[in-house]
Amino acid sequence: MVDRTPRLLRIAHDDPAAIQAELLTGLMAPTAAIAPKYLYDALGSRLFAAITNLPEYYPTRTEAQIFAQALPDMAGTLGPVATLVDLGAGNCEKAARLFSAFRVRRYVAVDISASYLRESLAFLQQKYPAIDMLGIGLDFSQHLHLPPEVGVGPRTLFYPGSSIGNFSPEEAAAFLRQAQGECHGGALLIGVDLVKSVSVLEPAYDDRLGVTAAFNRNMLLNLNRLAGTDFDISDWRHVAFFNAPESRIEMHLEAVRGTVVHWSGGERRFIAGERVHTENSYKWRVDDFAALLERAGFSRLRHWTDARDWFAVFAAFA
Repeated sequence: MVDRTPRLLRIAHDDPAAIQAELLTGLMAPTAAIAPKYLYDALGSRLFAAITNLPEYYPTRTEAQIFAQALPDMAGTLGPVATLVDLGAGNCEKAARLFSAFRVRRYVAVDISASYLRESLAFLQQKYPAIDMLGIGLDFSQHLHLPPEVGVGPRTLFYPGSSIGNFSPEEAAAFLRQAQGECHGGALLIGVDLVKSVSVLEPAYDDRLGVTAAFNRNMLLNLNRLAGTDFDISDWRHVAFFNAPESRIEMHLEAVRGTVVHWSGGERRFIAGERVHTENSYKWRVDDFAALLERAGFSRLRHWTDARDWFAVFAAFA
């Protein structure tokens, strides 16, 4: 009889005091900045899901097209996969599309929200009862280190959706070196957003319907809960633009008028036009990202792109 109950392991427990200290340190920096992971509270996660369905937001559907067209080739390159480790798993839908083609025997879903994984894995386990499943609640944005419960043997790490773009090139290099070590002789399958026209890039992060603006401004409500601040979202507007010298989209919240944000024991004054930096999304060229993978210790690289070369999926062996 197959055990249909996936296991759930929580590595990092929330420390409210540490989270508050991190957020207030960011707010008090000369240029205020908050880590993009704080965009994703319950409402933020739902807003981002809505963003992926917007006509302007090309990454999700373009990556899906690549997988739909190249999946047999990817499976021939990487499969069969003994252990698939899904980094930033969310609802686990992207990884589930690989199970049959890659002949996955063990699925490890890693996400900052362990509670979010519980429901997703329970559904998947019923659909794929023969696959051993483990959920791990872990924030790997600072350091990627998987627990021994993942098991021995080669692993294929799956990191889709261009989330690597949230890291600066230096941070991405460090993350990929950690990923290379965690593959245990296996491989990495990763989605990468490519450099393209500003006329395509900027609307993807500043849509006409205003969903991305709501997503960004919702971070302030999350800060109010986590850090005890008193942001009034009507004082702030969403700003997004492509910084060409840095090859990245930047998202900011800009004060529309002078305002003072208070919290227990402190405050910060913002003048009109002053910004809080909330996210970067770096865009890569194929050759540059391949070189980054090689510097991280990967070899035998392959990549697949869409017809317009807007997005790439790389396979690399540890």
